[in-house]
Amino acid sequence: MSHRVSIAPEWLFHYRKQWARADIVAGLTAAAVVIPKALAYATIAGLPVQVGLYTACVPMLVYAFVGTSRALSVSTTTTLAILAANALSATVAGDDPAALATANATLTMLVGIMLAAAALLRLGFVANFISEPVLVGFKAGVAIVIVVDQLPKLFGIHYAKGSFFHNVGAFVAGLPHLSASTLALALATLAALILLERFVPRAPAPLFVVAAAIIAVAALGLRAHGVETVGAVPAGLPSWTRPDVSLALKLWPDALGIALMSFTESIAAARAFARNDEPAPDANRELLATGLANAGGALFGAMVSGGGTSQTAVNRQAGARTQLAGLVTAALALAVMLLFAPLMALMPHATLAAVVVFYSIGLFSPAEFRAILKIRRTEFVWALTACAGVVLLGTLEGIVVAIVVSLFALAHQVSNPPVYALKRIPGTNVFRRASSKHPEDEAFSGLLLLRPEGRIFFANAQRVAEKIRPLVRESGAKIVVLDLSRVFDVEYTALKMMIEADERLASNGTTLWLAGLNPGVLAAVRRSPLGARLGEARMFYNLEHVVAKYREIVARNDDDAAPR
Repeated sequence: MSHRVSIAPEWLFHYRKQWARADIVAGLTAAAVVIPKALAYATIAGLPVQVGLYTACVPMLVYAFVGTSRALSVSTTTTLAILAANALSATVAGDDPAALATANATLTMLVGIMLAAAALLRLGFVANFISEPVLVGFKAGVAIVIVVDQLPKLFGIHYAKGSFFHNVGAFVAGLPHLSASTLALALATLAALILLERFVPRAPAPLFVVAAAIIAVAALGLRAHGVETVGAVPAGLPSWTRPDVSLALKLWPDALGIALMSFTESIAAARAFARNDEPAPDANRELLATGLANAGGALFGAMVSGGGTSQTAVNRQAGARTQLAGLVTAALALAVMLLFAPLMALMPHATLAAVVVFYSIGLFSPAEFRAILKIRRTEFVWALTACAGVVLLGTLEGIVVAIVVSLFALAHQVSNPPVYALKRIPGTNVFRRASSKHPEDEAFSGLLLLRPEGRIFFANAQRVAEKIRPLVRESGAKIVVLDLSRVFDVEYTALKMMIEADERLASNGTTLWLAGLNPGVLAAVRRSPLGARLGEARMFYNLEHVVAKYREIVARNDDDAAPR
């Protein structure tokens, strides 16, 4: 199989006419969700709302011709928006639209370059290094940060942004000065979204509430009652924006975190909504596709982009069969730029904030936390740690915490492999972990069967030895058997540990046997001094072979001990 990265639009070469109607309907339906949300996410990032339009157009267009997922809808997400907000607010001082546009172009281009470089280096496997519990905690933390960030827009309060606890305190202090009309509009928006999602789940709820809010502002003169709106939105195509190389040194750490999260979210959504009759999304090709989507978007005023789970779900549920649906969504975003931009000026900030909050809350899933806790308490703690890292340290730092926690979890698992004492189920050749729940299982006097599991190497060999010693001591066995059928690899440190174990056991009159070695492990043992010490006589195919040999020895000893 070739590993060459190709950018040929495979879906175009195999397109079927009967798919066209489904793709067009899906693209139009997804646009009704994508465009209002993209506008809202632009405001999260502190960017003008028209940036959301550019992001719903250019990256979607690029991805359609390069990406491997037929259903993935690529614009931006709540997570990426809040990460971009942190990066841009720390880079651009004051309210300078030109500086903000340049910084945004630089950040987005950096993300694109990093993703494309990762594709060339075939780093798609990196997506697997963030465990699911840690990702659950990270997204929950992002949801909390976003909701707190949007509270002043929902209540019509103004205060200087700071740390999480500063923002909470400033919000509480500002409550006496809230705008009743702004809060009423925000609550009405949230109620409408909830009702539409509950009773008309297929309806483009964000489009309806945004349109209704624009009409309400125009018809009821809500701006006179303190409701703030987006203001003038430039019509027409986005202008060419040149990144600033001098900003790259300042923005690259943020860009690296955003690139990782963009790819992680994109590949997760692509895999989740892939059909069985479609080509499976290719991780390295997805890196290239999202990289080019970001790089192309950077030149035309778009913000950082990636595949969104909720919009991809809408796209798929509406019947999308190929990336043509994404092209339709991009075309509708282009139409809004050219024809309907003046209407955007009447869009209330409170409505956009309500849309953001409504769809961000879904990132916080108590059910997933409960499911993790039910299965393993340790992983629940990891999820809470990732969540706290985002809330208390910041989103970029939260990504670092999430990766560190995931790697620590991996290190903990591989450094502490289980070692089980085994017994045999009566009347079978099945051996299982010795347990008080199965008192009828067979043990063999003088024979101890032990089964370590996983790879045994320098990081865990000593721990395996520490687990084996008390089991040997308590058993008083004359023959100790290591069943290595669940050990897929051993390296030098592990082999040296086994040699030391054999020497120690021999000094106490105990013999070490090995069983169930796979070809790779068997070859490694034979190449080492351990192989010469054991010889073929002390290595067995399986535990049944061990038991047969042990019984033969016992029978022979009994014969020798019998009176003549």
